[in-house]
Amino acid sequence: MAAAHDTKAPGRGPPKQKIELFSGTYFGACALGGVIACGPTHTSVTPLDLVKCRRQVDPNIYSSNIGAWRSIFRNEGLRGVFFGWSPTFIGYCFQGGGKYGFYEVFKYIYGDQMFPNMNKTVVYLGASASAEFLADVALCPFEAIKVRMQTTLPPYASNMREGWSKIVAKEGYSGLYKGLYPLWARQIPYTMCKFATFEKTVEGIYSTLGAPKESYTPVQQTGVSFLGGYIAGIACAAISHPADVMVSKLNSDRKAGEGAGTAIARIYGNVGFRVVDLR
Repeated sequence: MAAAHDTKAPGRGPPKQKIELFSGTYFGACALGGVIACGPTHTSVTPLDLVKCRRQVDPNIYSSNIGAWRSIFRNEGLRGVFFGWSPTFIGYCFQGGGKYGFYEVFKYIYGDQMFPNMNKTVVYLGASASAEFLADVALCPFEAIKVRMQTTLPPYASNMREGWSKIVAKEGYSGLYKGLYPLWARQIPYTMCKFATFEKTVEGIYSTLGAPKESYTPVQQTGVSFLGGYIAGIACAAISHPADVMVSKLNSDRKAGEGAGTAIARIYGNVGFRVVDLR
């Protein structure tokens, strides 16, 4: 009897298994994607964030961004330009994992389980708000340390560990969360706008192209996602910017025992809407 021939094409391994939609592995992959997307990218723009935070707290400290980087590099070297990178990296890894992971969880719960007939945009908005609410609880301590390190001269702390220890020793763990309300005010509208705009933009692109997403190659799908993310980023940055200024000012200028509402009203009274909006 002749031996049976192996009909498998040479050089091909077993077919790749696809991740089951809305499985634990799927949600974990989304969270990991958020860690990769947010931690390294936010850390890479630390030089811009450093100058932004300092100019938000003191509009007269530098005349321009270029002049600021030159001054910092001349006095402190490259380490000074990237000052605050460690709380940025850790904080936004936590925040990115929570935001992207919980977004898919809540999108599934709200859209498939609780309100299957709900308008998709409403589901996107609700899921993104819920996800960001939780993600910011993880981000807030590291954002507080980063802002204090970057906006005080001489620096409040030379590294993240020292900053954490000093805040907890002087103010307790509540000191790490005193910027939580303005952080929510910045991040929740930002994320709602980002995810809803992204989802609708991607839907619109595929509708314009005239073919379903599955008919395109992974590279083409990535290109569509990149374009959708770029458009969404412009929209959400404009919405969240005033609250971003307030986060910097509140972490650096909130008095001991002062309530969040009182501090926001005092800071707003001192700087006015124009500074909050334009810096």
